[in-house]
Amino acid sequence: MHLAKPSINQYIGEISELVGGRLESFLPEGWEVPESLAKSMKYSLMAGGKRLRPLLVIAAAESLGASREAALPVACAVEMVHTYSLIHDDLPAMDDDDFRRGKPTNHKVFGEATAILAGDGLLTHAFYSAVQAARQPGVKAEEVLAIVEELAVYAGPSGMVGGQVADMEGEQGLTDLQRLRFIHEHKTADLIVFSLKAGGRIAAATSAQLSALETYGRALGLAFQIQDDILDLVGDEAKLGKKTQSDVKQGKVTYPYFLGMEASRAEVDRLTRSAKEAVTGGSIPNPERLLDIADYLLSRDH
Repeated sequence: MHLAKPSINQYIGEISELVGGRLESFLPEGWEVPESLAKSMKYSLMAGGKRLRPLLVIAAAESLGASREAALPVACAVEMVHTYSLIHDDLPAMDDDDFRRGKPTNHKVFGEATAILAGDGLLTHAFYSAVQAARQPGVKAEEVLAIVEELAVYAGPSGMVGGQVADMEGEQGLTDLQRLRFIHEHKTADLIVFSLKAGGRIAAATSAQLSALETYGRALGLAFQIQDDILDLVGDEAKLGKKTQSDVKQGKVTYPYFLGMEASRAEVDRLTRSAKEAVTGGSIPNPERLLDIADYLLSRDH
């Protein structure tokens, strides 16, 4: 008897539960870590969220025949980097947000100094977690070395951090559409591209496979961020877990600001099609979940 494949919602739920379970005990036993720091790190790490980046690491690894278990240390690492960026993003010196995922932001609960250090701790611990992948059966040390290098590049000054700086400097009237694309490419898409390539590397992907995953991730990451811009204007606050219209209040440039709502939605459609085409060219043996994820993100409302 042939068992039906779990739906995309079931698949996302499974991966989210798996990653959440591993993150519950993200600090190794026996480490002496100040309780306030451990609590602050865990508060944001376990605050829920879509777990999109870990999902992409695992889906990419599975699309090339690797196991979830092998991909899990890197999936956890990218979630730590993403979470640190959110903690720092919410700080008064940055976006000055009071709520994240329906809960008070980290600095509102633990104070600014501890929130900054919790972010520092998560960023640093991400590299420890990524290296643990080399202890998984069948994962080559040189692939993990490449993963560590790419994490530093995609999350660093030429990647996510550079995108965040450009975002802070980007204001309505001063930023054009090309500059906005740069912000989205780096602030959001880079970590998504990293996730897919890292999953590929766990499975010892060929250069053609890595290239396909990168093209998919680049298009998906941009589509994801434009959809975020749209949801900031028309989304449901209860589902989003944060205030809408925050981009407008802060005078931030967004795709709807430049293109209008209809053209922004058309761009999300176009990018989603491009992402799907990238992984259906024959280089990825089992792209079904990657295709499902693209469709799922296209239709999301939070």
